[in-house]
Amino acid sequence: MHTSVMDNARILVTGFEPFGGETVNPSWEVARYLNGVAFSDGAVIHVRKLPCIFGVALTRLKAYLDELDPVLVLALGQAGGRSELSLERVAINVDDARIPDNAGAQPVDEPVVAGGPAAYFSTLPIKAMAAGLRAAGHPAGVSQTAGTFVCNHVFYGLQHLLRDRPQVRSGFMHIPYLPEQSARLPGGPFGAAPSLGLEAMREGVRLALELALANAGGDLREAAGAIS
Repeated sequence: MHTSVMDNARILVTGFEPFGGETVNPSWEVARYLNGVAFSDGAVIHVRKLPCIFGVALTRLKAYLDELDPVLVLALGQAGGRSELSLERVAINVDDARIPDNAGAQPVDEPVVAGGPAAYFSTLPIKAMAAGLRAAGHPAGVSQTAGTFVCNHVFYGLQHLLRDRPQVRSGFMHIPYLPEQSARLPGGPFGAAPSLGLEAMREGVRLALELALANAGGDLREAAGAIS
């Protein structure tokens, strides 16, 4: 009987707990729905929640990587104000928190990893993923910054932890507010920030993972940069 090289392979998807006074975080609401989803090549999604706490999030992430030994990792995070599924290109080695994390820490101009490189790039085929999402009707694009809060902290830490495991492809995706989050913001019943429905985001992330598997051989060569 033929056995795929991906049979029993694990995909790790992480989401965050709520932060900044919110009662929900769409990254976790999307991630938890995907737990156990299997792809045609045999790969199965496993999901884990991360705390929105500097340092602790990376300790948990390392434990999950050791536990699951995944072939692909996609970390998800909330990006209020964005209107699309944002595939992050680069993580930078700085923690500079505009607000405290969930443990009250607010580092300013501190490295994620002391002595680490200035930045790491995603090893996912982010342009192919964004193009495939758009072709399927999902708002999606490549982002040039993951910020300097816990999302970037996790993205940088993820790439650093996997720096000697090139066979594991990994990266980060920011997703917008849920409609109910946007509606609570000042600005009226329709909110003051873009949002996407939960079902649309769940399907978009599932498709993004499918596209990552399908484009394992390399990324598209097309412009996806930013002028400002």
